[in-house]
Amino acid sequence: MAEPAAPPVTRRALLLAARLGRTLLRGARRLRRTWRRSMLVRTVTVTMVLGLAVLSVVGSFLYQRVADGLVEERRNGATAEVIQLARRVEATFATTDQTTSDGLLTVAQTAIQSIAGTEQSRFTILARDARNTNRDIILQPVVSGDVGLSSVPADLRDRVARTPGIQQTQIISVELPGDSRATPAWVIAQQVDTGPTGLGPYDLYVIYPMAREQNTLDLVGRTFVVGGIVLMFLIGGVAYVVTRLVVAPVRRAAAVAERLASGELDERMRARGEDDIAILAQSFNEMAANIQQQIDQLESLSRFQQRFVSDVSHELRTPLTTIRMAGDLIHDSRADFDPAVARSSELLHAELDRFEALLTDLLEISRFDAGAAVLDLDPTDLRAVVARVVDSSASLAERRGSPVEVDQPDDPCLAEVDARRIERVLRNLVVNALEHGESRPVEIRIAQDEHAVAVAVRDHGIGLRPGEAAMVFNRFWRADPARARTTGGTGLGLAISLEDARLHAGWLQAWGAPGEGSCFRLTLPRRAGAVLTGSPLPLNPQVPPRAPRRRTPEADGSGDGTEQPTVRLRAVSRGRP
Repeated sequence: MAEPAAPPVTRRALLLAARLGRTLLRGARRLRRTWRRSMLVRTVTVTMVLGLAVLSVVGSFLYQRVADGLVEERRNGATAEVIQLARRVEATFATTDQTTSDGLLTVAQTAIQSIAGTEQSRFTILARDARNTNRDIILQPVVSGDVGLSSVPADLRDRVARTPGIQQTQIISVELPGDSRATPAWVIAQQVDTGPTGLGPYDLYVIYPMAREQNTLDLVGRTFVVGGIVLMFLIGGVAYVVTRLVVAPVRRAAAVAERLASGELDERMRARGEDDIAILAQSFNEMAANIQQQIDQLESLSRFQQRFVSDVSHELRTPLTTIRMAGDLIHDSRADFDPAVARSSELLHAELDRFEALLTDLLEISRFDAGAAVLDLDPTDLRAVVARVVDSSASLAERRGSPVEVDQPDDPCLAEVDARRIERVLRNLVVNALEHGESRPVEIRIAQDEHAVAVAVRDHGIGLRPGEAAMVFNRFWRADPARARTTGGTGLGLAISLEDARLHAGWLQAWGAPGEGSCFRLTLPRRAGAVLTGSPLPLNPQVPPRAPRRRTPEADGSGDGTEQPTVRLRAVSRGRP
């Protein structure tokens, strides 16, 4: 059976609870972000918390001292007064001639009323001593006011009976008329002598409510709380002002540093006075001036080097053309030479090819350095670019004995790119993979998503040692300096490829492990100017790929239905049932 739907009220309550939870979560994140980023907020908050802790400790100590002083003062006054009251009661009993129960009760009531306080300042109780039980006449307890013998603790009565000559004191709580809360009170107990009446010893209990003292303590407590809160905010305000005096120059220094980092080298801090902040500003300005001077020198040197490389490259074009013509003539006539000279002509011809490629790369690098490189953007299917690269590398793949496998989707992988530059990047990656692939298969994967397209070139050769993945794009860097460049590489191919990728606002990344080969991934935004947030392909090729689906050569566009011996194309359908 289907479960019944939740009532509308319950659903609204759940929605409100979820919305409240999200609001609280956003607020907590905002507070945490503010706490992490603002030194001013942290300083003021910590100062106020520490100030509150100190005020709480000091206030509690002072409050307790005031309370102890009020209680002790009340006790001292009460004990001295009870001695006088007890003497008055004894005098009343000593001068009476009554011998009956009623008469003695009247005398006792008269004595108690004569010493009773006014307006609940004190309450008096006259009761038979706990050990006075063998008398003919026993009087009921005589009280003044609304506080009776039941308010006197039993242990206090026992102490008075055991030590009849010693005055006993104790703090109790009494409920006064018109007051809903219990009021602390002092009970002063002293035994009195009833004289010739024959009643024996009786106990006089005088109860002194401390309502005034309680009101005074309440006033003191409220004053401490209100004053502490006000003082805490004043401390926070002082901390805010003091921190601002320190943080504001630091913030100005940070803003100036950001502008310096963005290229505004003429920015400086304002230095006023002779304090520490002024010394910091002067030191910062001196540092900025030195940095500007160094950058100007480096820029001048860089421009000189760029111009030198560009000029040398252009100037070498003319003699290289002459040498190329002479070399081609000698190379074409090598059949008429003896074997040693013929071999020399072949070596000369190969090195001239490398020399010409090096000059071309140097010219391209000089354009990147000078910021003169521009893009000729056009919507391009990367599958076609990869196909051209594979075709142009087929002869090298056959010589190296490394089959090239292409894993590509059925749908076009369109992106706004400069096809010439991207083809150069992919050609560099594929040639590099074939050169270092140790005659093992080279895999090319193409993938796309809503925002980006990616091509990954994987070989199974010698791989890269830890840390070399970040160095392979350096100019003229070689993992093994003793390794010969059998394919005529210039050492600038990956550096130029990285610049081409950056020119497209793309990524060119490397992964490698010793003995497991390496993988180079090119990621490009589908639309020019877009910012990349991810790649459709993993950089680590050991992540399992999606299940491929074989396609026939005819479907791959090979024409006659035959496959090249060293190039095998595979097409993979993704996102289709």
